[in-house]
Parts: sequence; structure tokens; C-alpha cells
Amino acid sequence: MTEVEKHWYVVRAISGKEKKAKEYLEMEVSRLKLSDYVGQILIPTEKVFQIRKGKKISKEKTFLPGYVLVQAALVGEVPHVIRSVPHVMGFLGNEKGGDPSPMRITEVNRILGKVDELLESEEEMRIPFVVGESVKVIDGPFNNFSGVIDEINEEKKKLKVMVKIFGRKNLLELSYMQVEKEV
Repeated sequence: MTEVEKHWYVVRAISGKEKKAKEYLEMEVSRLKLSDYVGQILIPTEKVFQIRKGKKISKEKTFLPGYVLVQAALVGEVPHVIRSVPHVMGFLGNEKGGDPSPMRITEVNRILGKVDELLESEEEMRIPFVVGESVKVIDGPFNNFSGVIDEINEEKKKLKVMVKIFGRKNLLELSYMQVEKEV
């Protein structure tokens, strides 16, 4: 059998139910043996780092909430099957109730590139701080103290922060995850 040309489509799902929609889509595709017509089903996610109880944890967060990307050839009953899956509200298209519009290759590559980039740079974090900026210590023995960034070490992901403790200025070396910007 010849390979069917598939395009990427954006499927609207109930926000917060993207994973369930993806599971149902995958089950329907395998149950109806539509794997020749439906390729990948993706939920674009990004890793977010937080500090909980003094520990750094990473959490996956969807960066396109309410949307699932589906690579499919919309022939025969495929569009109907995708639309009828629980938690799916329909395709994203140019006009309401009209035919689904495939995504441009540049958009697909940008989103897939972002997904790959996020997988590769799991521990990579942007430098969210600037020298001279006020920060508040949120972890460690100097919790709740405020100070000003004196120096930034990108390789070690450390900051040197000038903190006033008991009326005297002290230079503390803290990790990025131990401070937050003051508002």
C-alpha cells in the first residue's frame, strides 16, 4: 500500500483534558485500524521548575492549553472519528463549521522544534536575573531576606547577593532557585 500524505492539524480539546483527549484519540485510531491515516498525536509541553519544601522539582506544563496536534490524512471517516472522540471540540479552521485547515510547515517545525529544544535543554534555564536587581531569598538559612544582585555566574547558575543582616552588608552565594525577583 502506498504511503498516504499526512498534514498536521490543530484539534481543539477541553482545556485540562488534553492528555485524556490524546489517549482517546490513540485508542480510537488503534481500534478502527486507522494508523495508515493518523500519524503522531502530540501535546506540546514545556518543563517548569519550582521549589517546593526546599526541593527543586520540575513539572510538565502544556504551552498550548486546549489544543492537541494531530498528523493525519483527513480522508473518509477520519475527520468524523477525530471529532467524535470525548473531550475533543473539533478542528481549528478558517471558518466555523468549515473544513479543517492544515498547519503551515513552518509553524509545525517551529512547534516541534520548540518541543525538541525543551526536551534537550531539560536542565537549561534562561538567566532571569540582572546585576543590580533586587531579589528576595526564598530558600535556605537566609529565607525572607532581601538583597541586591552583585554578580552572576552562568555556568554554576549561582548569584552573589548583597544582603543586609543585622545592619551589616554580607555577600551571599545563592543558586537561581533560592531567590525570586522582588516586585
